[in-house]
Amino acid sequence: MNNVSEPDVGCVIYLQERQSSVFNRILLNHRRENTVSCAMTASSARFIKPVLYGYFRSSCSWRVRIAFALKGIEFEQAPVNLIKDGGQQRTDQFKELNPMQQVPALAIDGITLSQSLAIIQYIEETRPGPRLLPADPKQRAKVRMICDIIASGIQPLQNLYVIQKIGAEKLQWAQHFINKGFEALEPILKQTSGKYCVGDEISMADICLVPQVYNAERFKVDLTPFPTIRRLNQILTEIEAFKASHPSCQPDTPDDMQQ
Repeated sequence: MNNVSEPDVGCVIYLQERQSSVFNRILLNHRRENTVSCAMTASSARFIKPVLYGYFRSSCSWRVRIAFALKGIEFEQAPVNLIKDGGQQRTDQFKELNPMQQVPALAIDGITLSQSLAIIQYIEETRPGPRLLPADPKQRAKVRMICDIIASGIQPLQNLYVIQKIGAEKLQWAQHFINKGFEALEPILKQTSGKYCVGDEISMADICLVPQVYNAERFKVDLTPFPTIRRLNQILTEIEAFKASHPSCQPDTPDDMQQ
């Protein structure tokens, strides 16, 4: 990164233990890095690529991938399979990274963060590149409002953990809460949108919208009543950052779902 001095010898430790499992290997690396993080300067930490612990189809993980792509930031991915063996997120090793045992978690700059919006805001505040929050306070508040509607009012009610608890009625459950959320979101976006969700600049609101529409399509929600949401999603999904971060082309995407 520009304007960063070279780190002192020994400050940046690159760990390359060869394990049979990428997941376990990166968790081991993370624990090793934590033991020396107190000796690292902030500038030294910037020379280590961020590591995103996520799942290809997790909408929250996708949000972070979009943010990295928009900012042009290189990062490593450590796939966490939410299905295999009851879910790798439930292991004691992953609990060390995120006590909530959810994805995403991000190891960056010598710290570990969870919660996608907190992660994206940290990236926004510490990395250059296209801004993800508008300069105008009113527009910025609108972006955060839309993000919260999606991240707090829609997505948690149809995430994997909840759906597994619902059982046989999971499709109807997901459709109900996505429809309820979109019925609120549609008139708001009709007022706030220009080319994108809020005006004519891509923002965190767009980052949240596209994965949620993907989930709606997965659960066979009829999007006909939501023309603004459909229009915005169509525009955004043609942008390279959204394409590159799509669930169909991630390191852990199953072969039959790759594009």
